[in-house]
Amino acid sequence: MDWFPLWLSLRVAALATALVLTIGTFAAYLLSHKQFPGKNLLDSIFTLPLVLPPTVLGYYLLIVLGSGSPLGIAYQKVFGHPVVFTWQAAVVAAFFHSGPIYVKAARAILEQVDYRYEWAAQSLGASEWTTFWRVTLPLAHRGLVSLASLSFARSLGDFGVTIMIAGNIPGRTQTLSVAIYDAVESGNGAVARLLVLVVSAVALLLLWPAARWQRGSRTAQA
Repeated sequence: MDWFPLWLSLRVAALATALVLTIGTFAAYLLSHKQFPGKNLLDSIFTLPLVLPPTVLGYYLLIVLGSGSPLGIAYQKVFGHPVVFTWQAAVVAAFFHSGPIYVKAARAILEQVDYRYEWAAQSLGASEWTTFWRVTLPLAHRGLVSLASLSFARSLGDFGVTIMIAGNIPGRTQTLSVAIYDAVESGNGAVARLLVLVVSAVALLLLWPAARWQRGSRTAQA
């Protein structure tokens, strides 16, 4: 039994979740606390990956990150190899698979933070950045931690975008979901069942504490 897809999927999910937490929380804060031209357009852009077929999203990423694109050329100059059909491409796929849901839910959580605490902090001389770190995030952290667990679990399960931009290269880019598909296609039912049980168990271990954190967040807000 080759356990490489499991370890790769865990690494990909961890890196994708870190990106989602960093970029997604900042985007959710902008959408929940700021008014600026193009806000609705930005919100639509973050929502778009939720409604596009995975193959369409994967094709867009192939165009944007391909060896002939400006981003692809810049990446190859910095790292010495193209990003497409590497495990780094799987991270990008997982990010676009879990990021949009995180942004939508995190925006709702940040909008529920009592703005009076933020106003009080700023009236006492705290900058907006300090208020975000010392007031907004502590009040919203339970909900955001719960979302981070959900994002990690969702990052484990991407298939469509991953196979488009990372491919199915055993020992290099084959994640759990791709390995399950490969096992089913090759008629290896025993391996497919084992991998399905593994990914289900990992997802359940993540979802259970996430539900507890989310319930705790609602209790604290009440």
